[in-house]
Amino acid sequence: QVQLVESGGGLVQPGGSLRLSCAASGSTESIVFMGWYRQAPGKQRELVAGIAGGGTTNYADSLKGRSTISRDNAKDMLYLQMNSLKPEDTAVYYCHAVNRRAVFYWGQGTQVTVSS
Repeated sequence: QVQLVESGGGLVQPGGSLRLSCAASGSTESIVFMGWYRQAPGKQRELVAGIAGGGTTNYADSLKGRSTISRDNAKDMLYLQMNSLKPEDTAVYYCHAVNRRAVFYWGQGTQVTVSS
C-alpha cells in the first residue's frame, strides 16, 4: 500500500507561481511512476506531468514550459512547480503513483485557484 498526501495548493493571481508537494508513505520502494493529474469542474481528470523511476519526465501540452515535476526519492516527496499560472489552470490537483504490480494510488487532492 502507498499513501499520498498533497499540499501547497491555494489561491494565486494570474501570472503567479505555486509549488505543489506530495508526501508518499508506505511501500514507496515499489513505486515505478508518479505524476500529477488535475480535474477542473465539469471536465475529466487529466495527466499534467509525470516522472518515471529512471527520472524521465513528460508534460501535458497545457503546462509544458510552465511547470517542472521533480521527485526526491530520499524524502519520498514529489513536487510540481508551476509558473505563469492562468485561470484555466484552476482545478483540483491530484498526486498519483503506480507500483510494480500496476496498482494505482491517489492522494485526496489539493485545490489550485488562479484568479485576480
